[in-house]
Amino acid sequence: MRMMELIQMAMKTVTASWMRTLLTMLGVIIGVASVVTLVSIGKGTQAQIEKQYENMGTNMIVANLLGVGRAQQLEYNDIMELEGFPEISSIAPTVSSSLNVKYDTEQDSFTVLGSNERYQYVQKLSMAQGRFITDADLDFRTNVALLGPNVAKTLFGSVNPIDKTININGLQFSVVGVLASKGSTTSGTSPDDMVIVPLTTGQRQLGMGSIRTTYVEATSKDDITQAQETLTSFLTYKFKSSNGFRLMNQDQLLSARTEAANTLTTQLVSVACISLLVGGIGIMNIMLVTVSERTREIGIRKSIGARRKNILMQFLVEAVVISGMGGLIGLGLGISLAKLWPYFNKSQTTVVSLDISMYAFLFSVLVGVIFGLYPANKASKLRPIDALRTD
Repeated sequence: MRMMELIQMAMKTVTASWMRTLLTMLGVIIGVASVVTLVSIGKGTQAQIEKQYENMGTNMIVANLLGVGRAQQLEYNDIMELEGFPEISSIAPTVSSSLNVKYDTEQDSFTVLGSNERYQYVQKLSMAQGRFITDADLDFRTNVALLGPNVAKTLFGSVNPIDKTININGLQFSVVGVLASKGSTTSGTSPDDMVIVPLTTGQRQLGMGSIRTTYVEATSKDDITQAQETLTSFLTYKFKSSNGFRLMNQDQLLSARTEAANTLTTQLVSVACISLLVGGIGIMNIMLVTVSERTREIGIRKSIGARRKNILMQFLVEAVVISGMGGLIGLGLGISLAKLWPYFNKSQTTVVSLDISMYAFLFSVLVGVIFGLYPANKASKLRPIDALRTD
């Protein structure tokens, strides 16, 4: 019997009881759709991360201080002296804390970050209104603040916030600028939801503590290694140890975040694959029932000359058709969900992987082969006389 005839027979059989067939395919449908959707979201996240790092350039180094106590504190003027080295272009030390910010009757808790004017260039920020903080603001510890666009919208709505006065933890600050929308940065936070103040003001008046994170921009990508060595020597001498800090350049940060995103995607896909296995068990179960229901048919076919191979292929093809149809439906559903996902989550993009989609479909077919083999083999082993005696 030719393959096309087997497929036609299988299609007639599975469509005869379409509701039972649909319920049998459900596990496969959910499994394939989940794999395609989750991988698309994961690849979209990876693309977003890579775009963020491209926007930041390739010559940034982030220094995180890990120690505690005065011996592990970093003074602003000390770290800024490193700008005198030719391999270092800009340095932006930061302090940050979650503080209460209020204007009129509106108030909320936001991340307040203290830094210098280099922070704008290192993080590639642009202004929507007003100005950024200056060295003079740090020297005189002025109470000025910049608002991220989301903060400005929350506190002021449609009112222009420039030159308005806000209250940060009980202190009055004049708003001198509003940032243009940036989205999330390499640090995993978004300037859109920040209030930026002069570093010295944040330390002395808002009690935001010592410098914990410093962004250093090397003169060029070729100078990154030398800049890291300079930072390492400085911090090791400063802290009398190389264990109190961690340096990471853009490539290392990109690799770390990409690896984390890929690990999460892999774990989610592994869970989704369980649905495919559950779907395979459902196929095996329904095929065993089918063999039981069609015992007389098997006996008649064998008595008129059908060989064991013919019976085995007939039931195996039926199992593969069920799993294949489920895979196709799941494929269509998964791609549709992946395309629709950005409409429900505005901050998330998706990238449909045709390779993974094809692998998911082929895996669903393989599930049909594996879990359909036992019922098909059982059907092929029935003796004609025993099958014909069955009521």
